[in-house]
Amino acid sequence: MNPIAVLSGLFNAASGTAKGMALMLFSTLAFICMQSLIRHAGETTHPFEVAFFRNIFGLLALSPIFMRYGLAPLKTKRFKLHAMRGGMQSFGMLAFFYGVTLIPFAEVTALSFSGPLFATVIALVFLGERLRIRRMTALALGFVGMLIVVRPGFEEINLGTWLIVSSSLTWGVSIAMIKLLSKTESSATMVTYQGLFLLPFTFAAAMTVWVWPTWEEVAVMALIGVLGTVAHLAFAQSFKYAESTAILPLDFTRLIWASIIGYLAWSETPDLWAWIGGTIIFGSATYIAFREAQVARRAAPEEEVKAEVKAGEAAPKG
Repeated sequence: MNPIAVLSGLFNAASGTAKGMALMLFSTLAFICMQSLIRHAGETTHPFEVAFFRNIFGLLALSPIFMRYGLAPLKTKRFKLHAMRGGMQSFGMLAFFYGVTLIPFAEVTALSFSGPLFATVIALVFLGERLRIRRMTALALGFVGMLIVVRPGFEEINLGTWLIVSSSLTWGVSIAMIKLLSKTESSATMVTYQGLFLLPFTFAAAMTVWVWPTWEEVAVMALIGVLGTVAHLAFAQSFKYAESTAILPLDFTRLIWASIIGYLAWSETPDLWAWIGGTIIFGSATYIAFREAQVARRAAPEEEVKAEVKAGEAAPKG
């Protein structure tokens, strides 16, 4: 019996919520496996070069989109914003790939949860979103969690920590840009332009440290590219099957996978402070996401009424 066919049958027979939860769990494991391979590859290949090859193979993994839709995903009226996002994410990716090779795996994951916190701050400051007490309290707790992980004054803040925090900040900026782009752009268009802009930016960085990799190293980086693309697609698809309240808590399993793989592959003992701080950061970011979803659901009926009124006013009289 074909195990893939069995799993496919079970998936298709499951409820929407179960499908969303399964995809979220799969994406978290795929992300951590990708990051462990980044660290493994970084032992013999410079992280900038690993990032470049990740984008080459990541783009190749997107080829089914072009086979199905042709050049339609390239149609856009917001080319400059796509370019800005690509440049920002390139910096974040290079910082992340480098940082992964320098600090414990669980700490990387704990700090990576802070991306949505930075996105919320950016949305408040630059996108004019409303300032709410509960959101500000959750943000404050989230940044306290970051301080618990980093422990300035008690532990030396090394380059790896700065790089991971910087990558989370740039990811927060990227999330804010995605909010703007999603109003007019399809998911396929955003993913395609992300890959197209990441490639030249990371290529320029890779050229500064270029050493021809072996075929074995290329194979590992190909797997990194495929895992990264599949993880992103599974993560995005999980929200189409289930409510965010059902699946977002499962994103915390990234810290569990990271602790297990870090221990098995590099004999890293999970840091208690990383667990405490990571839990606080994750809880704060998840709470903010839930609150935004609740506000959006409450606002939806009002927007529908406004739309109906406008439609009634615009309709031919009589």
